[in-house]
Amino acid sequence: MINARRNFVNKLMLGIFAAATFLALVPLFALLGYVIKNGITSLNLDFFIKLPAVMGMTGGGMANAIEGTLILIAIASIIGIPIGILVAIYLTEYDRYSWLSTTVRFTTDVLTGIPSIIIGIVVSMAIVSKTKHFSAFAGGVALAVIMIPLVIRSTEEMLKLVPHAIREAGYALGISQRRIILNIVLPTAAKGIITGAMLAVARVSGETAPLLFTALGNQYWTHSLFKDPIASLPVQIYTYATSPYDEWHRQAWAGSLVLIAIILCLNLIARFAFRSRSN
Repeated sequence: MINARRNFVNKLMLGIFAAATFLALVPLFALLGYVIKNGITSLNLDFFIKLPAVMGMTGGGMANAIEGTLILIAIASIIGIPIGILVAIYLTEYDRYSWLSTTVRFTTDVLTGIPSIIIGIVVSMAIVSKTKHFSAFAGGVALAVIMIPLVIRSTEEMLKLVPHAIREAGYALGISQRRIILNIVLPTAAKGIITGAMLAVARVSGETAPLLFTALGNQYWTHSLFKDPIASLPVQIYTYATSPYDEWHRQAWAGSLVLIAIILCLNLIARFAFRSRSN
């Protein structure tokens, strides 16, 4: 009787979990399906190699926006990921309980919840207003500020999962703390750290508000990372989606599909690189 009740409860809970998983996946695949349905018909070679057409004209593409998005992601990653990982290492390996580490964690949590448009305004006042130029660098810094708290929290949690016994074994062998961190702790937590970093990249890849105040946008190619505005897919999609032209609406759907594809490719590349390294 008791076993029958346990089996029933077990099957009931498994059914509930499966239903919850299904309900979580339905919106995701519905969203992807809707974007693919509306965007795939507008994708062609011109979309990837040509500049945007003149307002009201048909044709053209988003080549400059695709390039600009990749540049902005690269700048943000170069700035945000190393800083986030280094701060997480400090909080986990060197200073877990002092007032400074507590303050840093609190500040990180606050930054995670700050609207991205506020970050865009602050970076605009700090960089754009001083240099008198919208630029890729300013946009990359704004995205990096959004990335840093996400990388810190995810990396810190991954480092905490590494058993303390592994560190103690290194100390017993006379290995320095620096080498233990570099050669034992980080490789052990590498998969989780990479996943967290890629989630942060995916988070900022679709940001529009901070780029409106820092990178602005550009209908042409950008020749300077510090003096010229730069196009990006999120801003271009926003501009096209709010326009009155059906052709631009179709290109906005195509840009949305390409943006999703870029994020997917970045995640796959990172996972493949980690797998190759592990092997």
